[in-house]
Amino acid sequence: MYLYMMNDSSAEEWSSHYRLALQDKDTKVMHLMETDDQLDLTTKQGEVYVYEAIDAVASFTGGGYVVLNNIPVTEEGRAEFEDRFMNRARKVEDEPGFIAIRVLRPLNSDTYVIMTVWQSEQNFTDWQQSQAYGHAHRKRDASEGITQQKPSIFPRPSFVTTFLIQ
Repeated sequence: MYLYMMNDSSAEEWSSHYRLALQDKDTKVMHLMETDDQLDLTTKQGEVYVYEAIDAVASFTGGGYVVLNNIPVTEEGRAEFEDRFMNRARKVEDEPGFIAIRVLRPLNSDTYVIMTVWQSEQNFTDWQQSQAYGHAHRKRDASEGITQQKPSIFPRPSFVTTFLIQ
């Protein structure tokens, strides 16, 4: 499964494809398109990010609050990073208000995206304060954790972006 993210200006060219519009608090709009086919992007204008979903749970067509955890990873660190996520605790799926998750491998950048979809922002905040969140992230900063690996597999800090499904 492939997921395409594009800004508002490039979305016009994709009007014949299914897409989901996301809006952030500053009214910036991003469009998502999920398909089983890898599309040829050579004729498309604008900024389009292409991902392969290496883990996907549930559909996000009816959700409300989308969290994108953007994690830059070095080429050498990709296998380890993906292994960690493929062997994750899988506790988020049982949290109240959880709708869907995608672990997205970048095909035209170095930034992985962990996308979770929630019924509301409060559901996401509650998960961050839950025991399940603590369990899922308990080893991250430990000596054997992924953030302590030397050399680091993270060339830049990660960052989070949030959107509402329009």
